[in-house]
Parts: sequence; C-alpha cells; structure tokens
Amino acid sequence: MPNPVLVEVTRGGYVESLHRGAIAIADHNGEIVFALGDVERPVYPRSALKPVQALPLLESDAADAFGLNDEEIALACASHSGEAMHTERVGAWLRRIGCSEADLACGAHPPRYAPLRNAMIQRGEQPNRLHNNCSGKHAGFLTVARHWGIASDGYAHADHPVQQAVKRALQDLSGVNDLPFGIDGCTAPNFMLPLSGFARALAKFTGTAADARGEAMCRITRAMIAHPELVSGTGRACALMMQGCDGHAAVKTGAEGVYAAILPERGLGIALKIDDGATRAAETAIATMLDRLGVLGRDAPARTLIHTPVRNTRDTIVGECRPAAALTGLRLADL
Repeated sequence: MPNPVLVEVTRGGYVESLHRGAIAIADHNGEIVFALGDVERPVYPRSALKPVQALPLLESDAADAFGLNDEEIALACASHSGEAMHTERVGAWLRRIGCSEADLACGAHPPRYAPLRNAMIQRGEQPNRLHNNCSGKHAGFLTVARHWGIASDGYAHADHPVQQAVKRALQDLSGVNDLPFGIDGCTAPNFMLPLSGFARALAKFTGTAADARGEAMCRITRAMIAHPELVSGTGRACALMMQGCDGHAAVKTGAEGVYAAILPERGLGIALKIDDGATRAAETAIATMLDRLGVLGRDAPARTLIHTPVRNTRDTIVGECRPAAALTGLRLADL
C-alpha cells in the first residue's frame, strides 16, 4: 500500500500536488507510540542524523578535552546557512584543534543566507569549506580524531574509527544492526535504517537514561534548543520551530524530505520522511506534528509553516502548502 498523503499544495482553490510520506514517534522506552505509513521501510536520515553523528564527540571526552561549549556542540549538529556566526565559530574551533579549513573533507558551496550570498557575489568572493552547511559536523569528526591521536586523513571514510563509532552508536540507540550506507553530500557516510528505528534513537536523546551516554545525549539536545540559529540560520525553518516550541523540542532537518524532532519533557522522538523528497512538505508535516503534540506556540512565526503561502513572481498569494486530512485529524496531545 502506498504511504498516505501528508501534505497537499493548492493553486486557485484546487489541489495541484500531493506529497505522501510516513511518520514514526517513539518513546524513551523504545515503544513506537504512533505510526503513520510504512515506518519499517529503510530511509537515509541525511542531516537529521547529525545529533547521532555528534555523539562520539561527547562520549569520547573530546569535547571537554578541547573545551567545547554548547555553541560548538550545536554547530556539530548543524545544517547551517554559512553566516558569519557559523563560519567564524567553526574557523576558531578548527584552529583550537590544530586544523584549518583545508582539513575539512566537505566541499565548498555558497552560503544559504541570501543577503550574504549576494554580497559575496558583488565583492567577487568565492565560498570556502567553512560555508558548507556541514562544516560544524566535520569539525566534530576532526576533534574526535585529534583526541584519539589517530590519523585525521580519511576521517570521513566509512571504515575510519570515527565513522565506525557513529555506526555503533546508531546501532545501539536504534536497535538496528544492519545499517547499509550511502555517501552524503558532504562526503561522510549516511547510514540507512527504518523510520521506526530512527525514531527510537531520537527518543533516547530526551536524556532519560541515568548514565554517561544519557547525559551526553541530553547535552546535545540542550545545546540545539539553546542555539537554534546556530543549528540552522537566520529565518530558517528549524530555528523558527525551535524558537516557537520555546525549549520544548529540538528540531533537525535532513535532505530529501526528512525531519527529526526530540521532545525532552515528553520523552518522545519523531522521525518523518516525505516520499518524493520535498522539503516544503517535510516542513509543513513536522510543524503540524509539533502543533498536534501541543508544543508549538500559538503565536509562533513557525506556524506559517503549517499553511505556507504559494506566491507568484509578483508576490501575490495564489495557493498554499498545507497538511492533508491524514494530519489534520490527528489528536496527539496525550502522547
């Protein structure tokens, strides 16, 4: 059976496009407390995996050994916009561990923050690897390698000890042992697993486990919530949703229509995948879920993501991206 339609896009009062997908919610005990669609089909979490990819940074004690603060931990989980608040911090972090921009395995791409991107074009400046949205994650990988005293060359290869530590953490948290991988846009491996397993892993980041790993995961979640614009950027959806949830949720996007959310006070982890990979639909779906769970503020700017206007080139509203019936009828406040 196909996945249900989660989001629809209208134009002129008629539905023009449909986005199907699946959603899994797990609690801190590993139980799937809500499932919509096929949550057992393996998916790539893409950048929504970054909290897990940051876990070896804390569990190895590398973060404390190099004096990292919550801002840098948030950057390790970031898909940032390449603004000065991101690049300057990552650059200083790399210098602290004896590395430079040239040591990053990720490639360069233009900043996602349009005013900066346009200004750089006008000045004839080329972006560098610090502008890559994953530069903080890669700085984290390098920090672990430096702390362990192992080769940093090839740190993004799947067989490197740093990536193997990420894989073991994901296996432990998700309960999924078979984790095939593909290479992400930033050159690091991305491990494939069912949405249900990913939701279980995310729920562990609510910090309910009273051990060193539980504290490390709680620290990651706190850092993301405390620094939403470092995790994403000015006006970006993740920042808007975390600000709108007012400390009640950490939210992380991934490419190809993936979203993750961690609700620490509720002990819940949410994993969402839009089948066709549309980011617009993933943003609407996760914002709707946060609203149905009762954590998205009534006056939050992020509420515009639930019903996002479709505009033409004259900035006239001609339709909207909105939740479909499968989401609008949900009652989740008691989860």
